[in-house]
Amino acid sequence: MRINVRVSPGSPATKVGGRYGDSEPPVLIVRVSARAVDGEANAATVRALSDAFSVSPSGVRIVSGQRARTKVVVVESADPDVLTALLRG
Repeated sequence: MRINVRVSPGSPATKVGGRYGDSEPPVLIVRVSARAVDGEANAATVRALSDAFSVSPSGVRIVSGQRARTKVVVVESADPDVLTALLRG
């Protein structure tokens, strides 16, 4: 499943949930405590999404937006119901 995410690095805690903006397709908010230095925030984003969707970190890939806050991520074997619940916050 391809998911658009908006990453907020340097947050007080890591959390996945909520919707960023009103665009379609929806954009899932991912807050990570890691800073955007040397790929740390990207690695933390992958870990946070793998935990949120209960998949292996190897099943999560950032396919677009490596250096941007808004990214396109592929989560293999993701449950669409989990995404719906996460978007609600």
